[in-house]
Parts: sequence; C-alpha cells; structure tokens
Amino acid sequence: MKHGIINYEVIGSGTPVLIIHGWGISSITMKGAFEPVFSELGGYKRFYIDLPGMGKSEHGGVKNSDDMLALLHSFAVDVIKESFIIIGQSYGGLLARGFVNKFPKLIQKIILLCPCIIPGVNKGQVEPLVVAEKDDELLASLSKEELESFTQMNVVLTKDVWKRYQQFLMPALASADWNFLNNVLDGSFSFDVDKLEKPCGIPCLIITAKQDSVVGYKDQFNLMKVYPNSTYCAVANAGHNLQIEQPEIFESTVKSWLKTH
Repeated sequence: MKHGIINYEVIGSGTPVLIIHGWGISSITMKGAFEPVFSELGGYKRFYIDLPGMGKSEHGGVKNSDDMLALLHSFAVDVIKESFIIIGQSYGGLLARGFVNKFPKLIQKIILLCPCIIPGVNKGQVEPLVVAEKDDELLASLSKEELESFTQMNVVLTKDVWKRYQQFLMPALASADWNFLNNVLDGSFSFDVDKLEKPCGIPCLIITAKQDSVVGYKDQFNLMKVYPNSTYCAVANAGHNLQIEQPEIFESTVKSWLKTH
C-alpha cells in the first residue's frame, strides 16, 4: 500500500506497531527480524514501512531527517490514527527518538535496535570490527561481491547467518537509491533528539551489540538517563545485524519485554 511516497504493509490486528528500518535497507529486513516475535505473541497490528529512497518508496524530495519525521508523523496521523508502539533500527532508532521528542503522546512503548546515537558514519564510541565466528569453507565459496557485502559489518560468518543475510539484507540493500542516500539525504536533525524538557517515562527497550562497528553500544547506555523507564541489553558475539547473528537472544528478549511492559 501507499501513503504519499511511503510504501507500507500491514500485518495482524491489535495494538498498532510502527516499525522503522535503518539506512539503506527496507521493511524486508524488519519483517525478518520482528515477524517471528509478533506472529508468536499475537495481538499486534504491525505497520512495516519503507523510508523514502529505500525499499519501494520514492525519495520524493526529502532532504533530511526533519523531512523524514514530518512524513512519519503524517503517516501516523492519517494511517495508524491512534497511539502505538514505535520500533526503530539503527537510523530508524534516531528517527524513532525524534518522534518521541516531538510527539510523545502518540507513543505507548519504544523499542530501539542498535540505534544510531550520532548521525554520520562511525560516529561516537564505535567498536572495531572483530569476527567472533567464521566458516572458512563458506567464505571461500562466496563471490567477491558477496564476500565484501557479508563481511562489511557482520561478525558471525556462518552458513545460518549467511542464509538470513541473503534473505533479509541483500534484497533490501539492492532496492535502495544509493545516489540519493550518499549524495542528497542528510541524516541529521535540526534539533537534539535526546534533549528533552524532562526525562521520558515511556517504557523503552534498548538492544545493542557488543561488536557493533557501525554505531557501537556504549553511547546507547546514556539513553537510560533520557528514558529512565528503560531496559538496556548488550548482546555479545553480535555486530550491527545482531537480529540475524543472534536471533534466539534477540527474539526472546523482545518477546519477554513486551509481555512484561
């Protein structure tokens, strides 16, 4: 379905959930991560969106994160039409916090997956890329392009992770308008999303990865000052794509948190 330039898909019924992916990927990645959780729990109406210039959404003249936020707010008001749970992964985590900053009354709960804290490439306390596990036979079988893509930020290089990477990351990456992302879109906001008049009491789950070479995990710990009613989790042996590297830990953490908050 379409709302303006935003392509979206709705799955299930119940409490609305707006699910926002990261830079250069799409709703495909987020469905792969969260459908195993929500399909088991039941009672949630999931809104999977493609951000402008990614997935099946055109960029439509968007130039920065303020523009992105305006589109997300329009989508929430016109399509969701009630308060909801907001989920943001990586850059989507920055957008989600921007939404909470400006429109907190619309938000029931917050889930941040490897959220970007400082816009830009490798900003803040970012970890070095250190491989935790690898299958040399698998890596030798990949093409040069596949190998470069798979090893760019993943730290668990096994057959199971490769299958999930092929299914949930590669099609998303291939669908992005990289000229727009690299040369037009400014990921920054005109305001500090984490500077609030007072701490936000909305329940919040923050999931990070100990080997995340893109956004790290240390700066995210400070979000517990901004969101004092938050749960923080740092997953070992996982990089920026922790949902495909440690899916059991990821899924059980989200499920248990949703059941108790």
